[in-house]
Amino acid sequence: MAFCQGVSENTGAGVDKTLLSLFIKKSPQEYIMSSPHAIAYPAFRPSIMGRNGVVTSGHHLASQAGIQIMKAGGNAIDAAIATAAALGVVEPQSSGAGGDGFILIYSAKTGTVSAINATGAAPTGATREFYLQRGGIPMKGILSVSIPGLVDGWLVAHEHFGTRPLEDIFAPAIAFCEDGFPLSHKLADSLRGETRRFASDPYTRAVFTNDGQPLSPGDIVYQKDLGKTLRKIAAEGRDAYRTGEIARALVAFSQSRGGLFTEADLKNHCARIGDPIAVTYKDYTVYETPPNSSGHILLQELNIVENFDLQALGCNTAESIHLMVEAKKLAFADREKYVADPDWIDVPVEGLLSKEYAKERAACIDLERAAIHVPPGIPESVEDTTCFCVADGEGNAVCQLQSIQSGWGASLIAGDTGILLNNRMTYWHLEKDHPNCLMPGKRVRHTMNPVIVAKDGKPVLICGTPGADTQVQTNLQLVTHILEFGMTPQEAVEAPRWRSLQNPMESTVPHTCEDVLQLESRFPTIECEALARKGHDLRYLSNWGGPGNAQAIQINPETGTLMGGSDPRRDGYAVAF
Repeated sequence: MAFCQGVSENTGAGVDKTLLSLFIKKSPQEYIMSSPHAIAYPAFRPSIMGRNGVVTSGHHLASQAGIQIMKAGGNAIDAAIATAAALGVVEPQSSGAGGDGFILIYSAKTGTVSAINATGAAPTGATREFYLQRGGIPMKGILSVSIPGLVDGWLVAHEHFGTRPLEDIFAPAIAFCEDGFPLSHKLADSLRGETRRFASDPYTRAVFTNDGQPLSPGDIVYQKDLGKTLRKIAAEGRDAYRTGEIARALVAFSQSRGGLFTEADLKNHCARIGDPIAVTYKDYTVYETPPNSSGHILLQELNIVENFDLQALGCNTAESIHLMVEAKKLAFADREKYVADPDWIDVPVEGLLSKEYAKERAACIDLERAAIHVPPGIPESVEDTTCFCVADGEGNAVCQLQSIQSGWGASLIAGDTGILLNNRMTYWHLEKDHPNCLMPGKRVRHTMNPVIVAKDGKPVLICGTPGADTQVQTNLQLVTHILEFGMTPQEAVEAPRWRSLQNPMESTVPHTCEDVLQLESRFPTIECEALARKGHDLRYLSNWGGPGNAQAIQINPETGTLMGGSDPRRDGYAVAF
């Protein structure tokens, strides 16, 4: 049963259907893949269309790398690995071989969706007591690094679904390493904040500074050591990173800096492939990655929102934003109580995702007042990151998130490997009774959650975004913008964005924040004022200052048209052919 003590009760699940609908004139099914009705926020960029393949990612060079592989005969999975490897080179502040990730794959051959968990565990020596004695988990440096899991995830995806040789797939990323690539304005801005730190270490100084000074937009960035590492991975496969020369080099670097890596830690890591979790949302099935991912939150949000007439509330109105924010608060409270690595605790996924439980949680929502203290329910059976999406003409589809945690990860390159290391240890809790409490060999709870939406068994939407705890909130906005309000992918990723912060439920140490609702300044004043009257403590961001770097692909199962949209808040672009 749902527990609503401390929350104003309201029979919110029975919303008045006579409320004015600002944007909806016909059912979403009538305008999937088009947007003939008036949209409040038309896109500045067009949605990119093709029939043979489309890639949307956080950097145009990475999108082109994926397209290059598909044009050479590769499928969407081959292209996804090429895009992933390229992003680790041209968007190094967000992801790479020193990080981790989650992958959702729809295989046209089997007609099924698979989930790959490519997250690493805490090192064997990483105990709660070790960090408490040192005053907590540091945000940067060697003690912030967990076992990198991403590369093994790429290779597991290739073993199960790939068709092209790894040497071909990694070739674009290796070329960006060896031949260099021009530094974008956004990456130059990001680097500027790290220049002093990078200048103090010989490995980062050589790659990411101009002899200790900031790099400028248009400067060529070379990562030749990383190129050598990618060549070894392509030639030797999974063993290269787990037991080979790369593994030994990572351990040696960690130990030279006072870190905790052992050869056994790298050898014992193995990416896992299994079933996704899913719920139905109206006529659709929405797939997500299971815990230790936070994908269940999006599914809980959709289950709760489904109890209301979202179309009647309107697109990006105070009423619809309020409903989604309150649904998010309920799902986050459940995550804080119940969710961590399922190898270590029993996570009541089935109960959390049940429709009955969603009805009980929906009844906790007061449509006129923001909840301040949101306790968990009682279910039965109790940046920085990057995202990209790929679809091909054969019907295969991939959504992937990969990350080194916060911007520039641990801010350490692991010696001659060229690998920029993550700072994922900052997601752990040190409270003994917390479900996400640090334990050696345990996988930390993650915010990454790729999304695939299917209808009649076939994908119609692939989407995702980086942004830590914002991810499941932005994904909720993307899914409802497209499925409920008929936006194109580009309109959906460009639409004004909100983010709810909820204390003390933030993922990164120290896990505290303000209880506020952040809004991009493009939202109409009348809607913002209405949200304030409902009790939301508002904070305004710049017009395009919202979180994330959303990517989306919509698939028309009748025509085979693939339509991609990519977020202009970073360097993202969609490419199709």
